[in-house]
Amino acid sequence: MNSADDRRRAGYRNGGTEVKVSCPRLSLNDSLEGEVQAFLTDEDQLHTYDDLTKVNPVTPTTVLKCLQARYSAKVFYTHAGCTLVALNPFQPIPGLYSLDVMKEYHYAPQPQEFKPHIFIVAEEAYRNVQGQLEPVNQSLVVSGESGAGKTWTSRCLMKYYATVAVTSSVVRSQDTVERIEKRVLDSNPIMEAFGNACTLRNNNSSRFGKYIQLQLNRCQLLVGASVQTYLLEKTRVACQPANERNFHIFYQMMKGATEEQRKEWKMLQDQHFVWLPRSEKTVEEDCFNETVEAMVHLGIDTERQNQIFRILAGILQLGNVSFSSSTDESQPCNLDEQSKGFLQRAAELLQVPAEELQTCLKVRTLKAGKQNVLKPCSQAECSVRRDCLAKVIYAQLFEWLVTFINNSICADRSMWCNFIGVLDVYGFECFQINNLEQLCINYANEKLQQHFVAHYLRAQQEEYVSEGLKWSFVKYQDNQSCLDLIEGSPISVFSLLNEESRLNRASDAKMLRVRLEKELCDNANISWDKFSKVPHFTVAHYAGKVNYQIEGMVEKNKDPVPPELISLLQKSDNRLLQQIFTEKEVESQTSKGLSKVTVVSKFKNSLESLMKILHSTTPHYTRCIKPNPDCKPLTFRKEEVIMQLEACGIVETIHISAAGFPIRIPFKSFIQRYGLIAKYSGSGSHSVDLEADSDGVLQLEVKNVLRAALHCLSSEKHSSLVHCGRTKVFLTQAMLDLLEDQRKKILSRCAFSIQCCWLRYQRRRRHARRQSATLIQAVVRSWLVRKQVQRWNTAAAVIQNTWRKWRALLKSLAEAELDDAKDFVEEEVPVLSPVVRERGSVQLSTIQEPVTVRGWPMGLALASAPSISVSLTATGFQKMMSVMASVSLPSRRGKYKVETNQYTQGLASIRAQPKGSVKLHCQRSPLLYADRKPDMNRVVTGFNEILLEKTL
Repeated sequence: MNSADDRRRAGYRNGGTEVKVSCPRLSLNDSLEGEVQAFLTDEDQLHTYDDLTKVNPVTPTTVLKCLQARYSAKVFYTHAGCTLVALNPFQPIPGLYSLDVMKEYHYAPQPQEFKPHIFIVAEEAYRNVQGQLEPVNQSLVVSGESGAGKTWTSRCLMKYYATVAVTSSVVRSQDTVERIEKRVLDSNPIMEAFGNACTLRNNNSSRFGKYIQLQLNRCQLLVGASVQTYLLEKTRVACQPANERNFHIFYQMMKGATEEQRKEWKMLQDQHFVWLPRSEKTVEEDCFNETVEAMVHLGIDTERQNQIFRILAGILQLGNVSFSSSTDESQPCNLDEQSKGFLQRAAELLQVPAEELQTCLKVRTLKAGKQNVLKPCSQAECSVRRDCLAKVIYAQLFEWLVTFINNSICADRSMWCNFIGVLDVYGFECFQINNLEQLCINYANEKLQQHFVAHYLRAQQEEYVSEGLKWSFVKYQDNQSCLDLIEGSPISVFSLLNEESRLNRASDAKMLRVRLEKELCDNANISWDKFSKVPHFTVAHYAGKVNYQIEGMVEKNKDPVPPELISLLQKSDNRLLQQIFTEKEVESQTSKGLSKVTVVSKFKNSLESLMKILHSTTPHYTRCIKPNPDCKPLTFRKEEVIMQLEACGIVETIHISAAGFPIRIPFKSFIQRYGLIAKYSGSGSHSVDLEADSDGVLQLEVKNVLRAALHCLSSEKHSSLVHCGRTKVFLTQAMLDLLEDQRKKILSRCAFSIQCCWLRYQRRRRHARRQSATLIQAVVRSWLVRKQVQRWNTAAAVIQNTWRKWRALLKSLAEAELDDAKDFVEEEVPVLSPVVRERGSVQLSTIQEPVTVRGWPMGLALASAPSISVSLTATGFQKMMSVMASVSLPSRRGKYKVETNQYTQGLASIRAQPKGSVKLHCQRSPLLYADRKPDMNRVVTGFNEILLEKTL
């Protein structure tokens, strides 16, 4: 056991110094060297190891060789158990992050079978949110040194989710999808422009930390995002380290603004700004148009953009203001003519009175009881107040931008239920001069390393033992002692800094060093160089030792802002500047009475809240490795890489991942998801109460499920794939894939059975509906026919009844039209032939003298004949006249009047004998013409035109 521990410790760093272990058992050591050499003999195949857990033996040398071989083959991602190792190529790789690659990993049934890629980590987190195991919030922790590629990796992750999390069959407005995706992605260039800078180690170094929550609804669609930021390095605005640059946004304005904008912002082409060093250097991030376009998409209009850029231009003009000491100490410092011009332009851009600005920079206000006393500032104090003004303006502007971005892209809490967090923080830093900013940055990296250690290296091994697995502990470098040194209670570096900052006295670097030596001498992670003239202390971090300069650390921790500067900015005519500092004044009033919040305490509290979020989510780790310190493309430096591998514990992670089980599922969740495997394989004969408190019952059912899933494998294979603990099931990725595959097959069979039953039910229902519809149609048709026949019968009865009434009425009318027997002498009527009598015709006799005759209702027809006398008999003609009269009944309204010849003067009796003969006959029923009306414009009208035929 000791030899194994010695092997693992050989070559590791402990606080930045090499630990040399002398192993007494040389035979085992020689054996290990022999295995390493045997492994390295086949170097042509080293690039094929896509997972470092397959390396045998696992040593720093073999791991380094594998990574080097893969880097030479332009393969930049490698699995290391639960961690993804990403090597920075320092150049664009075509097709590595294309849309087709995203879709390939997103739609793959098993993305783990593909080549290692950052998209595998992203897809695994996305599927976990979808409920592959249990829908828990996810966190993607991207760590590494400055320049290792963390910002680029975070950008790729956001692009991936903005692409796959909006591709769904759910019908949505395309404009809404594009708006959400575009706004989430456009938050990156703005925050990088205002929060990133070019340093010695990285051209796009994040000078602040950010945790981005990508908000997903119940359908796992991207509906919004929110950004939390940590510790902006605002001192860079007024003080840039040697050979480094200021924030990107200032250089973007200088290089991308139009001539009209330069005139408006008072930034001439050949003008030199003190706070813009190395302005001749051009980096990829100097894209002013891209930043402006992102502002437009996020809703920052042109007027608000102009206010922002005028503020930034005013900050640059402030940097050119220099002070000179006055000969009289009672008088304020002097300004030369050039500085007065810079101050005037700064006042115009910030839209504050130039006189008040100059007074605030050169004179400070002291409170003596209830009175204010004005005291001139020294040259150094004037410079400090100028820098303080610039830093507070920039910091508040950055804070306003973050708030505006959140208001623009953040969804309402009712719209989302889960999130995927992407953490991108500043990498571990060690410069020639390190101050409070580097201490906070490295402290944040220590917290993240401790989270990894606590969550994986330590907690996982302790869980193996508590669950009854046979496990021998793998030793690892625990950095808890370093964290106790920095943030511990009651005495730590932070507590002593805060105590010194709250004292109402000038800070003394030497005195603070003495206190640190006295209070923290028992901690092995802190040391001092007693021969150094500059007060400092050295902290042994997990990634190496860093010297921190004490001078100025207390003042930075206080972060004092003179109240007269805040009052001046609140009077600004720039609406944005006035709004920012008015809100700041309200916040300071609400926190009145509380102890002063220092930079260290504020940063510590925000980091603690971040750790709470990380502990409540399922983490996924990505270790970014910087292959060389010079950021040269495709250059691999072994010394640089091995230090990073040892510092972040990659080798120990590989050991634990290779021997352990990365997936752990509680019994209840396991049965809920995979219990159907035993049920449909015939093994599960009874249902299990998932609410039961007894783990033994659940454990028995879990074993039944595993037995059904692994019935074709040997017992030795069982133990290597899965272990059933006391409360959880421990699985390898291969076992999880096997369970998921069997579950999908069973669900497919069940779905097929459900589809068959559903189709059969639908067909039966369709057939029954068709029969019902046919029956209903037959009943309705028969009912309609019966109703129609009834209507016909009713109509026929009405017609018959009416016709009988008409016939009786017309008979009476016809009788009334006959001549009165008392007035006329009856003459002998010639006998008619049977044929004529049958047809209803009459024989007219001819007389010598013409007599004018009008017969009714044939008068109109007979009027056109020659002047004859007509003698009509009343035998068959009377009946015909009754029929004719019935036809003319509708004409009683005044348009057609029927009169008998008895009531008209000048007419002869109908018994007069006319000359010639007239034949009358009725061949068709008069009912057919019952709706006809006579045409009054014709000579022959009415039915006489139709029914009568005149023959001479």
